[in-house]
Amino acid sequence: MISLPLEPKIIEKKDNRAIFEIEALCPGYGVTVGNSLRRVLFSSLPGAAVTQMKIKGALHEFSTIPGILEDTVTIMLNLKQLRFKLYSDEPQKIQLKIKEEREIKASDFSVPAQVEIVNKDAHIAVITNPKTELEIEIQVENGLGYIPAEQRKKSKLEVGVISLDAIFTPMKMVNFQVENMRVGERTDFDRLRLEIETDGTITPEEALSQASGILVKHFSFFCDTLNKKPAELAKKQSGKNKKTDNLKKTAGQQDTEKTKIEELGVSAKVANALVQNKIKTVGSLVKKTEEKLLSFEGIGDKGIKEIKKSLKKLDSELKE
Repeated sequence: MISLPLEPKIIEKKDNRAIFEIEALCPGYGVTVGNSLRRVLFSSLPGAAVTQMKIKGALHEFSTIPGILEDTVTIMLNLKQLRFKLYSDEPQKIQLKIKEEREIKASDFSVPAQVEIVNKDAHIAVITNPKTELEIEIQVENGLGYIPAEQRKKSKLEVGVISLDAIFTPMKMVNFQVENMRVGERTDFDRLRLEIETDGTITPEEALSQASGILVKHFSFFCDTLNKKPAELAKKQSGKNKKTDNLKKTAGQQDTEKTKIEELGVSAKVANALVQNKIKTVGSLVKKTEEKLLSFEGIGDKGIKEIKKSLKKLDSELKE
């Protein structure tokens, strides 16, 4: 039986950074657990980020604004560094409007109750001319991981609105190290050190707990599914196979019905007779009875035999 490791413990912590240590992992489990947690921490934890911005006087990201030290691209990069706690499932818009010669920080944004800016001291821009007014509107959304602007374009944006690459993940850094340790008489057990740094919207402990929970849910789903009675699984699989067979059969019938009369394999005389009577596909042909076809000029008993023989190859037949 595979033994479980010791409880995780924090061996170092400062601000939003912590180093966790997990001892007595079975050989090989250090890398397995460390790599799994690292991937989930970066890709699957929810967070909030700026997804759109609009600066008065800047029609596109390469614009320059008179009286502002930074250009639009630099301001855009500064806005990407803002970290939020968003207490709503809906996107929220926040504004900034300053007319004063000074440095603009994240704390200058007017935010609704649903939005909290974590790094309020983050630099946005510098107004160098007291007559210049800087007006910015940004949209904040919830999401997972990192999503480029190109993947989020669902509709045409209004003039002046610039879509940003969204860095939703609350993780700033995740590293892990594995080393051997002694457990009893064995010296090949693993000690895992996991270093986690967040952006301040969640603690390292919360991040590790959420990532572990995501992995547990996935493995529990596999376990619950595979532990069902074999007969139940077989019945379920049989139903899926039957459904797939029916879909394939229906698709095959549809393809057959689209086959043109010229491709049916009958003589030119019979084919011309059918086409002249507005029967151009196999789908139209199988709707006709033998008596109806015999009434067409150019189709006799010999022609009926040709038609039946060709339809049989396609697993089709005339209407009775």
